[in-house]
Amino acid sequence: MIIRAVRGKSPQIPEDCFIAENATIVGEVTLGEQCSIWFNAVIRGDVNSISIGNKVNVQDGAVIHCTYEKHPTIIGNNVSIGHNAMVHGCVIHDNVLIGMGAIVMDNCVVHSNTIIAAGSVVTQNTVVESGAIYAGVPAKKVKEINASEFGGEVERIANNYVMYSSWYKEE
Repeated sequence: MIIRAVRGKSPQIPEDCFIAENATIVGEVTLGEQCSIWFNAVIRGDVNSISIGNKVNVQDGAVIHCTYEKHPTIIGNNVSIGHNAMVHGCVIHDNVLIGMGAIVMDNCVVHSNTIIAAGSVVTQNTVVESGAIYAGVPAKKVKEINASEFGGEVERIANNYVMYSSWYKEE
């Protein structure tokens, strides 16, 4: 794994997080408790800050970055960022699933209890409302979802990734 300082700022990573051997975390990055950063994931806080809440999983090949002097990236709790997704200079609230290969661009806000479908592109300055599924290019609201039922499902996924990461800590 590559964990390094950039411009005098070092990643802050709690001991209970799992970081895969070939993940990269650089610069002004703060992880919450029980996070997992999977194979080939990159979290690059070189041009602005990245703050990640508790029980966030950044799956294989995902990239998290920010915008120089404009937009930090802020990610809440119980967020799953799917394989090969890109999250850039935006705010993602609690209990969100960013699908595989999805892109969330600069100055977007993704509210809680939301799914961004696989392959979707949330274009710059979009505000994604709570309790919905957004899909397509550009991403649009396609369905409302029951927030109480959905929140349990997102938390289940977040908890599963805590369990998966424990398997690697045992070896």
